[in-house]
Amino acid sequence: MIAELDKLIELQKTDTNLRRLKNLLETANTRRAEIEQEFEQHAFSVREIQNRRDELHTKRADLEKQIAENKTYLERADRNLKHAQNSKEYETAMRETDALQKQISGIEAQVLEKMAVIEEVEKVLAERADEVSSLEGNRAKALKAFESELTKNRTELAALTKGREEVFKTVPKQMAAVYDRLAQRSRDGIAVAEVKNGSCSACFMKLRPQVQVEIKMSDKIITCESCTRILYILKGEAA
Repeated sequence: MIAELDKLIELQKTDTNLRRLKNLLETANTRRAEIEQEFEQHAFSVREIQNRRDELHTKRADLEKQIAENKTYLERADRNLKHAQNSKEYETAMRETDALQKQISGIEAQVLEKMAVIEEVEKVLAERADEVSSLEGNRAKALKAFESELTKNRTELAALTKGREEVFKTVPKQMAAVYDRLAQRSRDGIAVAEVKNGSCSACFMKLRPQVQVEIKMSDKIITCESCTRILYILKGEAA
């Protein structure tokens, strides 16, 4: 019976690993998307800064265009001022000249403000230049490592599945049926649980001292009084 229990323990460890590997493979797309999202967030933050810089350049160009247009109007106003035929024409040209000069000065001040902000943004981009240049490379490297890990998981899953079949064949049919029933009804797939600190490691129920002694000394299969899982204590370890 002790040999059979050892087989059940081995089977449980194998099934636990199989469950872990299957979960890794089943969630591969989600985890791959998370890696992509992580790098996308970095790229997005950089693109936001780049877009802001481009918008500032566009606004600066628009302002400079306005200045050029107003200077054209100012030249016309100056000509009107010089060729004024009467005081009314003179005053009109003078008011237009003053208004255009003020408008040009105001727009030039806006251009200077935009240039200062552009300089700050360019400085930030320069500081993050290495990050930007290495971003795609790091993304490719992370995805390559992830795919390599998936390949390793698939290989290990295939080997464990084959090994499980071999072990399962050696377990008596009745005991194998009990094991399968316990494993299938539990959410964690645990049918055989180790005793740790005097408690069932599956349901965490404290075991009576008599049960702990029976697990250590008896050659029979002992189950948890709470969750009915098969219990064992590793050799050389205290309960």
